[in-house]
Amino acid sequence: MAEANQRPGCVFCLARDNPDDAAALIVYRGRSVFAILNKFPYTSGHLMIVPNEHTASFVDLDESATTEMFALAKRAIMALKEEYRPDGHNVGMNLGQAAGAGIADHLHLHIVPRWTGDANFVSVVGETRVLPEDLSVTRSRLSRRMNQ
Repeated sequence: MAEANQRPGCVFCLARDNPDDAAALIVYRGRSVFAILNKFPYTSGHLMIVPNEHTASFVDLDESATTEMFALAKRAIMALKEEYRPDGHNVGMNLGQAAGAGIADHLHLHIVPRWTGDANFVSVVGETRVLPEDLSVTRSRLSRRMNQ
């Protein structure tokens, strides 16, 4: 399943090419994008929509992939609402290292469910994240909803 545009060491390319979606934490595969859990989530359900194409440029992304990316974002938000009942969501991209992208070479759209009062101060002062749910459980819950 390796693609011509795979980059050695790119976590998104490696996940995309992994046939074991559970191991890769992929919750949904579309035609030109996929949804994957963040291994270091801000909250339970924090996922990312990633194009199959290895590109850092949002403006150069194929129009059909851009359309599918945002359609999948809507689908993910609906699944998060049904499964986790958040009060809101953060949706966004950090384009480039200067903008805060942890993985600057492969474009991705973050979707973070939020609850009133969830400031998660522990990650700010203690450089630690506290998750109430194991990632395998989160993957199972969201994969079931998004693949209906």
